[in-house]
Order: sequence, then structure tokens, then C-alpha cells
Amino acid sequence: MALTGLDIYKKLPKTNCKECGLPTCLAFAMKVAAGQLMLDQCPKLSDSARGELSEASAPPQRLVKLGADGVAVEVGQETVLFRHEERFHHPAAVALTLSDSASVEVLRSACADFRKLQFPRVGTTIHPDMIALIHESGSPDKFVSAAELVCREAGVPMVLVSGDRAALLAAACGPLAGRRPLLYCRGDVSSDQLADLAEQSKSPICVAGDIASVAAAAEALIARGVKDILISPGPADTAAAMSFLTQARRAALKKKYRPLGFPVLAIAAGGDKFAAAMDACAYICKYAAVLITDAWEPHLLVPILTSRQNIYTDPQKPVQVEAKLYDVGEAVPASPLLVTTNFSLSYYSVEGEVEAARVPCRILAVNTEGTSVLTAWAADKFNPSTISAALKAAGAESKVSHHKIIIPGHVAVISAQLAEESGWQVLVGPREASGIGPYLKNEWRA
Repeated sequence: MALTGLDIYKKLPKTNCKECGLPTCLAFAMKVAAGQLMLDQCPKLSDSARGELSEASAPPQRLVKLGADGVAVEVGQETVLFRHEERFHHPAAVALTLSDSASVEVLRSACADFRKLQFPRVGTTIHPDMIALIHESGSPDKFVSAAELVCREAGVPMVLVSGDRAALLAAACGPLAGRRPLLYCRGDVSSDQLADLAEQSKSPICVAGDIASVAAAAEALIARGVKDILISPGPADTAAAMSFLTQARRAALKKKYRPLGFPVLAIAAGGDKFAAAMDACAYICKYAAVLITDAWEPHLLVPILTSRQNIYTDPQKPVQVEAKLYDVGEAVPASPLLVTTNFSLSYYSVEGEVEAARVPCRILAVNTEGTSVLTAWAADKFNPSTISAALKAAGAESKVSHHKIIIPGHVAVISAQLAEESGWQVLVGPREASGIGPYLKNEWRA
């Protein structure tokens, strides 16, 4: 049972030294009990008290590393149920499925395709992280050979899925030795068998089933000293999987129930690929740490990766680009100059439309502390003064020959004052980014 803040406070030095960054020892104890601080941040805690309080100092959900150093992904150690309470820390790992029954040529081609699944979005590149190799051939030797090929060709962390414990052990201790694949043993398997598999392979293990049996198995594994565990509802229907994900997260974070304090693996695959992709997006948001999916097609994969990118951004820190003057294409002094804010979504929406129009342009991103055009205008951060200052700071005078700027149509009201204050001719562009292409082609004149 997890200790309360008062239980922790009784073991603290009670000096209120403030060296932990908080005003009192009681405040520190409450933060530790909530999983928001570690005991190590108290410099005056005795070793005996530290040992007694080890349960309280452990995060409510364990952090598990999958894969070898250099390419490993870390999942788990989340501290909140809802992103707006703080943030989600370790993005879910997306694993694409491959069958070991495929030919060598098909496996090699799939690994090459996997490396090409890179998609730029708002200044970053989103991509899948792992490959889940499914044992469907019935041959342990073929499974081990396929694991070796995929490991060599793709070079990413792997999930090994099989109902044959011997095959899992042969692959994990053979070609994948030291690479810490996640071992998912399907079928009826006891906790002692799972513990033996984890101990011999020195790899993380996945426990699957209904939530009660998973909790019992995880508790038995903990008693055997197995720590790197993932839990899973298995190939359950959507409602059952969502129930498992939610109950496990609540039990771990709210009740500090250690047998469910592990990252959760969810599976979203099947004949209806569109439904499976929608399930995958839901699991990412609620609260899968590893997602196994067969969504190899970009039109199915991108929404899943986008959902992950959105939910794992810090809601307390606006996503923004550097406030400066950007060249898009081979811009020249006579190229159009568009003005927007440094909110990433605003900037990349404008940039994307400019690139699609194939009209070389310059874009001035004004520092609005990462807020959108209308939000920044309402907060008086996107006004004639800030835009004029941004023009001067970027040296636009020496880079633009026509002395014209194009502002978003939503803030047309500032055009006259901006022209007076900056000395530039102000043109009112389209209200939405989607109108930039037609505007540049039909209305822009240098």
C-alpha cells in the first residue's frame, strides 16, 4: 500500500530548510506522495528513512526501456490521468506488424519501407518506432531467422509475439541477445513460466489477459524479482481494451496499486483497417504505451502518429518556431512578404500553402509567445508595434525591394495603423491559410 503524505512527513527531518525548493517539509511530503517529486530531492533525509520510504518514492508507473542503447524507446512513468493536469512524458511506441511466414524478400522489402515512413509535421518528423514480429509460420527456426533479418535490416526495437516460449527464448537469446526485445507470449502461460522467460532472456515481458488475472500475474512476477513488465488486454474488442487501459491507469496513479503500475500494450489490427486505425488513435490518447498495429499504409498511419504527437506535446508550453524572417523557395527581393505569428501551427500552415503554390516567398514570424493570429491580436501581441519591430529586427528593409507586406485577413483592422507606424504598404491577404495560393497567383503584384 502506498504511503500518504503524512506518513512520509513523519520520516522527514522537519527542518523546513527549503533546499528541496519547497517552503516546508510537509509540502515536500505531499509532492512525493503524489508522485511529483522524488525522495532524492531531500538532501537531509537519513539512509534509514530513505529505505523505509522507498515504496512512496517509486513512481506510480514503472519506466521500461525497450531495445538496445542508441535506438531504445522508453515507455511508462506517467504521472497524470489527463494531459492538462501536467503533461504526458513518454510518447507511445508505435509498432508495425510483420509475419515471420513472409519470404526473405518480402521481409527485407518491408524493412526498407519501414525506414521510409517518415512524415514532416509542424517542424518535426513523425514515424513509427518498432516492428512487431508475429510467429505465424509454426516453425521456431523460421521465427528466429526472421527476427535476425528484421533486426539487421530495420535496426529498431522489436516486439516478439509467439505462443511458443522456446521460440521466443531462442530469438531473444540468439540474434537479439542484448537488444531487449519485448516478449509477448500468447496463450495460456503461467506467471512462473513468464518469470523464467524474463530471467533467461533478460528482456522485458508482456502479461496479457483480463485485468484481474494480469494484476495477479504481475504481482507474482514482482515477487520473483521481475521488474520490466508491460501489461495488456491482448487482442480484445474496443470496449474491453479501453476499459483495461483506463482501469489500469487509474489504479496505478490514484490508488498506487503496484501490480498495475506498468505501461500498457494495446493491439489495433484486423480486417477493417479503417476501424482499427480509429481504435489505434483512441488507444494512443487513452493510455497505450506501446501500440501494435498493421497500419502500414501512410493514409492510416499518419493519423495515428499525429494523434500521438498532439497528445504528447506539453499543454503548458505553446509549440512555436523561432521568430524571424524565413525564405520559402528561392526567394528574391521582389518575392512576396507574408506576416504571421510564431505559433507552429500558424507558421507551418502558411508555409505549406506557399510551398503548394510554388511561389517563392518570405514569411515573417512575429514573436507572439506561440499564440495564433487571432489569439495574439486579442492579447495585443500581434499589433502594429510588434509587427513593425519584427520587420526592423529581421532586416526586411534590405531584403525586400517592393516594400509591401501581406497580413492575415483576420486582422485587417490594423492595416492603416501598421502602414503609418512601419512605413510599409500593407496588403490584406486571405483570412484562412487555404486562400494563400490563389491570392499569390491571382492578386499579388510586386
